[in-house]
Amino acid sequence: MSGSPLAPHLTRGGIVQIDPRSGAALRLIVLQYNPDTVTRTMQVKGVGESADRSEALRLRGPAVETIKLDAELDATDQLETPEDHAAVAKNGLGPALAALEGMVNPTAAQLRRLDALAGSGTLEIAPMEVPLPLFVWGANRVVPVRVTELSITEEAFDRRLNPIRAKVGLGLRALSVDDLGFAHRGGAIFMSALAAREALARQSPAGSLAQLGVDRLP
Repeated sequence: MSGSPLAPHLTRGGIVQIDPRSGAALRLIVLQYNPDTVTRTMQVKGVGESADRSEALRLRGPAVETIKLDAELDATDQLETPEDHAAVAKNGLGPALAALEGMVNPTAAQLRRLDALAGSGTLEIAPMEVPLPLFVWGANRVVPVRVTELSITEEAFDRRLNPIRAKVGLGLRALSVDDLGFAHRGGAIFMSALAAREALARQSPAGSLAQLGVDRLP
């Protein structure tokens, strides 16, 4: 990659973990290379096949969006200058992969606290809450998500068996106000993303009936 000051700035995708109450950013995970494809699937929340005819065009809420992507990580370049990348020289891609794994696991402190509560005879223990992930794919797409799937394929290792090249598969489910509520920080971020999407839709060029091969509607 060119180090020239004339080289264009490349915006990278990634995930920001925030405190669900304060909204403070706790950790930023920036993808080393942007994936070639991002697959988005939307399941419509209609009223169902058995609904009355008058309900055919009604929606029960925002569509359920799932996002899948594959990213590549490679520490080869950093290992050529270990004096500038001490963590990579010592642990390879270990820190980067551990940060990703942290999104799908409770912390050791949370597990110890859960065990202490169970040992003290607490009858009802609330599930452990993790930071809220935001999928960031450019300025127009910042979406609260839940990580539903994480796969890691380690492909090359250094002499200490630290991974130095890996492929990561991420499955995400976008969270809406149906999941979080309007008062939740994530709910507000969803509404902002929805408004941005609607603004983009208004910029879409208007078509004409002639382009569809008809001069009027029945």
